[in-house]
Amino acid sequence: MTKAARTATVAWLVTAVYYFYQYTLRSAPAVMMPQLSEAFGITAAGVASMAGLFYYGYSPFSLVAGVAMDRLGPRRVVPIGAAAVGIGALMFASGNTGLANAGRFIQGAGGVFALVGAAYIAMTNFPASRAATLIGATQMFGMAGGSAGQFVVGPMIASGVGWSTFWLGMGIAGLAISVMLYLLLPEPAAAKRQDDWFAGAMSGFGIVFRNPQSILCGIIAGLIFIPTTIFDMVWGVRYLQDARGLDYVDAVMRSATVPFGWIIGCPLLGAISDRIGRRKPVIVAGASVLFLCLAWILYGPADVFPPYVLGLVAGVGSGAAMLPYTVIKEVNPPALSGTATGVVNFINFTFSALLGPVFSGLLISVSGGATPMTLEHYQSAFTPLMYGVGLAIILTLLLRETGPAVRRAPVAVASPL
Repeated sequence: MTKAARTATVAWLVTAVYYFYQYTLRSAPAVMMPQLSEAFGITAAGVASMAGLFYYGYSPFSLVAGVAMDRLGPRRVVPIGAAAVGIGALMFASGNTGLANAGRFIQGAGGVFALVGAAYIAMTNFPASRAATLIGATQMFGMAGGSAGQFVVGPMIASGVGWSTFWLGMGIAGLAISVMLYLLLPEPAAAKRQDDWFAGAMSGFGIVFRNPQSILCGIIAGLIFIPTTIFDMVWGVRYLQDARGLDYVDAVMRSATVPFGWIIGCPLLGAISDRIGRRKPVIVAGASVLFLCLAWILYGPADVFPPYVLGLVAGVGSGAAMLPYTVIKEVNPPALSGTATGVVNFINFTFSALLGPVFSGLLISVSGGATPMTLEHYQSAFTPLMYGVGLAIILTLLLRETGPAVRRAPVAVASPL
């Protein structure tokens, strides 16, 4: 391995560790909803809305992160993002509602630099034939953090660790990760320093946003991803307790299998896509598996499958949401890799930011505020997520195939929509 390859590998790994950390914070509120509800004096829906503020920061700052990667390079911006997440966690630990809300927003704004940074390093330093595999591996780190935020943090809270103690510790960890990133990420090449950065950024956004394939990538990723971000990571534990009668510990463990499935599915589906040289069939197959799992989770009888199987398989299938991150890079100029990643992330998580409160409100509306809520309440509120995955499958058919097999083919590929 050359020195440049070693440097790129180390840079990608440390940024992926940062992604693991921020994803732990992203999913942790799901396993401490009663504690947060009592501490802040708000309902479960209020806690869900507070947790959802993460995406209000994550979504718009995806665009900032993408441009910053292209213009400044990871070392100048990724450590700042990690420091912001740490500060946001410390604010959340304060117990003050206003500070906690602001802290949750800051966690999202800083956290987005992890995925965009890791994806940028992978796409600009490694062969295109490995792009889907590396982006899938990046998301593997994130979902490992998402899973840890449930099956590790849940037992911690159940054993008596205070919720504020957890957030205080994670805030300090974020600041330490920021220092590690600054020391280990390589200095960018001087060529990245451009005086006309604003005009260049606007031009890059124009190129990516005017490409209909970019918009399709974002919508498909969002529709496949929101069953994880809205249903599982916010309401999953409550659903299993209320609708399926599980105790808290068992509900946490089963809910955590969905992000654990991503740990398997993201690199696996990325590797399969690179192996066969095509993106679309893998997206359709993964989304179809997710659709069937969602249908069974909401409407199927309990205890037909062994514990943890449905959540795990659903997570594996939903790993297909990362393939549009590869496609958007392949349908846009290579010089705009960071901007393209920021755009697909922006569209993707705008779904979570805007629809999270909608689904929470819908659940409260259909239940009439009943406690506990019933299976029928959850079915009425979350069935649209299943239909959204079906729409993602249809929209995938409109994507231009960009896999290596098509790029190697002697015939010309079809023009973008």
